[in-house]
Amino acid sequence: MYGLYDKEGILRFVDSDKDACIAYAELFELGSTNYCLMDLADDTKKLEGAKFDQSLEEYNN
Repeated sequence: MYGLYDKEGILRFVDSDKDACIAYAELFELGSTNYCLMDLADDTKKLEGAKFDQSLEEYNN
């Protein structure tokens, strides 16, 4: 799993595909100096039982 963080350290996107994270950054015009791509887990078993909700519906103004 990869996590894409913006320059403020906020997690913006999570995906198992590194290229999908980079495509997200390009879509929102985040330059390479404005984000950090991190490998979140080497083993998917570490994420067993973890829930990732990428929906921001409850936080929209």
